[in-house]
Amino acid sequence: MTEKVLIAGGGIGGLASGLCLARAGAVVRVLERASALTEVGAGVQLGPNVTHILNAWGLSSALESVAACPANLHARSALSGKVLATLSLRDMPARYGAPYLTLHRADLQTLLSQAAQAQGVAVQCDAQVLAVQNLGDAVSVALSDQDVDRTERADALVVADGVWSVLRQQLLADGAPRMTGHLAYRALVAQSDLPVHLRTQDVTVWMGPRVHVVQYPVRGGEWLNVVCLTEGQLEGVALQELQGWNLRQTAAATRADLRAALTGACSALHAVVEACGDWRLWPLCDRVPMCDAHAHVQGRAVLVGDAAHPMRPYLAQGAGMAIEDAAELGHQWTARADCDVPMRLRAFAQARWQRNAQVQTRAMRNGDLFHATGPVQWARDAGLRMLGARLMDLPWLYGYRHGA
Repeated sequence: MTEKVLIAGGGIGGLASGLCLARAGAVVRVLERASALTEVGAGVQLGPNVTHILNAWGLSSALESVAACPANLHARSALSGKVLATLSLRDMPARYGAPYLTLHRADLQTLLSQAAQAQGVAVQCDAQVLAVQNLGDAVSVALSDQDVDRTERADALVVADGVWSVLRQQLLADGAPRMTGHLAYRALVAQSDLPVHLRTQDVTVWMGPRVHVVQYPVRGGEWLNVVCLTEGQLEGVALQELQGWNLRQTAAATRADLRAALTGACSALHAVVEACGDWRLWPLCDRVPMCDAHAHVQGRAVLVGDAAHPMRPYLAQGAGMAIEDAAELGHQWTARADCDVPMRLRAFAQARWQRNAQVQTRAMRNGDLFHATGPVQWARDAGLRMLGARLMDLPWLYGYRHGA
């Protein structure tokens, strides 16, 4: 029997899940509420744990055409500008069997959309899933299809509608995401528009008190993605505004915020930030780390990516965990083809929740370390100087293989 699967959300997690399930033999339709597949985010980093999966899906050539392959990851002091430690990224294929890549989120979404549709996945825009009900032998989905409300049955529903998932609230009733007290200011700039000394093909993390800045190349290295992450709360902002990637404020207000956040930073870091324009503000929201498989699966509804485990960006693994989810979902669909759908989904949840919880927890810890002050900052910097790449390399993360 060929199962029918609906997917709520046409982002990275939804498209990757659709691709994997179609490869496993399911009939898949992705339902995206926007009028077109668009990704308004900026850059994304993909470690070898993720590029290994994409390569296995036959996407290595497509990745090479849009991604950058940085040679090094530098940890630098935001105050002094000095390099504290460097991790070589160029030898990731030798260590972990796949490269470390950086690319624009829109490029990754386009790549996954093309691959999914080539596999037979139907992608339908202007279609929003409003409600889900488990019926035992099927799942009933209420959706708005080009402003026409109707109900549809399927064998399973993949919930991939992001951190503000309406469907999660129906399935788990565990409240809204929480404000983290951290804000991300994001900018993209063409490297050709930068002074020569600011152009780079490496990843750099500048760490300062209560702030850090990440920069890395995207779009084949032709553009530079810059993110300044600082601590603070937004006052008088409506809940609806918090749900977007691009909370706008005046250019003058953004410049003032950035200068205040980078008080005491070295001239080299100020030069990078001042060279960027059109900054967008992204208030960071998350949830507590997963504590069991419950948040992944409810009957025939399975939650993936940010709908299941939103995480802070301090380990650069948000998109990566969504892709790992998709790969494991496809693996269980195939490996347990003789089992019913709920059993396959429960097996997926058991295989994934601890890994996702570990990454959520480590990302939060990284944020504390990146923003450290006083003795913790001194100890961090001394540890990086002494141990360098041994602290920055993460075999438990990069060496992961789904289904193993």
